[in-house]
Order: sequence, then C-alpha cells, then structure tokens
Amino acid sequence: LACAGSVAAVLAFLSDPWLEALDHAARADEALGSATSGVRLAVEQHVTEVPGAGEVTYHVAFDEGGVRVASGPAPAGLPVVRFTQVHRVAVAIARGDASAQRAFMTGDLRVGGDLGALLDHQAALAGLDDAFAAVRARTDLGGGA
Repeated sequence: LACAGSVAAVLAFLSDPWLEALDHAARADEALGSATSGVRLAVEQHVTEVPGAGEVTYHVAFDEGGVRVASGPAPAGLPVVRFTQVHRVAVAIARGDASAQRAFMTGDLRVGGDLGALLDHQAALAGLDDAFAAVRARTDLGGGA
C-alpha cells in the first residue's frame, strides 16, 4: 500500500508533503506502534515566522498504539504537550545545530500543556526518531514551507 509522499523525493520542511511522509512513516513503523501501545498523548508543534506560510501547526497523536501525524492542532480528548518556536529555531534543532533542551533553557523553545504525560512516556516516544529517520534524510531544511 503506497502512501502520499512515499516516493523518495526531497521534501520541504513543514510542507504538506513532508507532514504526509511523516504520517506514513509513523503508521508503517510496527516497532513504534508496539512501543506506544499504552500511550495516549498528542505532541503539538507550533512554528512561527515560517517563510511563505507565517505559522505552521502540526501534531503527532499517540492513541493506544496508533500513531498519526497531521496538520493543525492536536485532537481533543488526548493529553497535549505543545512546543512553540520560531522557524529559525525549529530548523536549527532539526539540523542538529541546537538541542531542544538548550533552546528551552534559553527561552527559544516554549513548552506547555501536560508535561507529566510527556515525561511519563519519554522512552516510548524515543522511537519517533527512528521512525522519522528516512523522512529526515529527504528533508530540505533550507527554505522551509
């Protein structure tokens, strides 16, 4: 079964095709689904000052082993953790030029919502990095969305 965005093309960071590729990768990763089988949480990313788009909001929803990535705010009914940053900070973190922890400590990354749920499921959520590796390798971080 092919999903939109599954062709090995370069994807613009924060674009709709990029989000679709992340969603496909999350849904296709059986290890991620197993690791998050007891997790009910949404992680919402809000990126401001995006060239050509202004603001982009998307979320990763974990619901009892189902993992989805979608544009827009997190769905109602799940505990939510929200990350907010300007585009340049999001790109620096994605490139590995900055850490999320350091950005948080300097005020460049704001975190809100149910932080306890995030901390409770930190080990399970670590699988996202592996699930998204192939998409990350195809992502153009230069121009943004």
